[in-house]
Amino acid sequence: MKISARNQLKGTIVDVIKGATTSHVRIDIGGGAIVTASITNESAEELKLAKGQPAVAVIKASDVLVAVD
Repeated sequence: MKISARNQLKGTIVDVIKGATTSHVRIDIGGGAIVTASITNESAEELKLAKGQPAVAVIKASDVLVAVD
């Protein structure tokens, strides 16, 4: 698969939590970091997402905010 988005984080699905209309997909990208994506239930079913499956979190954003404490 080729895609124009440059921010791609490879990892492993650790959870797929289905709600009424959306699923929360949690991807372990290593180093103790988990990325969570909200996608439609239909997309989760079409992709046949399951715990333990390799996945890539593709992040496309027009803005990136930085905050410090």
